[in-house]
Amino acid sequence: MKAAVIVFPGSNCDRDCATSMERVAGVAPAMVWHAETELPAGTDVVILPGGFAHGDYLRSGAMAARSPIMGAVKKLADDGGLVAGICNGFQVLTECGLLPGALMRNASMRYICKDTPLAIANGNTAFTRAYRDARETVMPVGNGDGRYFADPETLERLEMEDRIVFRYLDNPNGSAGDIAGIMNDRGNVLGIMPHPDRCADPALGRTGGWAFFQSLAEAAG
Repeated sequence: MKAAVIVFPGSNCDRDCATSMERVAGVAPAMVWHAETELPAGTDVVILPGGFAHGDYLRSGAMAARSPIMGAVKKLADDGGLVAGICNGFQVLTECGLLPGALMRNASMRYICKDTPLAIANGNTAFTRAYRDARETVMPVGNGDGRYFADPETLERLEMEDRIVFRYLDNPNGSAGDIAGIMNDRGNVLGIMPHPDRCADPALGRTGGWAFFQSLAEAAG
């Protein structure tokens, strides 16, 4: 398996994602600067990390979604490669059209940073299979624009097509349908607002995200 982490100006979780992939899957991802136009040859998995790409100017993820590298990310997704966007990365995926909906200002109008319990709403995906029989986990959130929003038709389609992958059990930001993570209709692109990269290290006593990265490794082979 070959993986890549996209680095935008303002990313602050790129190394967390790379370290998690290396510790869990034994793969050291390539760190790809946003201004590049190509991914390393043979890339199977791309992670768009959390942070504040371009300072979250205009809208969170809006400028990053138009970075040169995103053309290659879209092509990888079109070709069936795995793409995961975490927090700010989720925002980028909605802004570039790889996922439906939008991430809005939290209902509280405040930045939220805390551990939050999650339901694994779909355990049979490339991003969740390593959770096996577990149906709940805990991951931290850290966002100001984490409230998932979509029109009623889109929400119904996500429900009917089993594309809601993670749900909040405490819904800290007011997301529609308690949505914490969704995937595209093909099942190879996922956006998740909580941070599996911040809880995939047993040395820290936080392992809720370990199986997320293990799932990616197993799916990519």
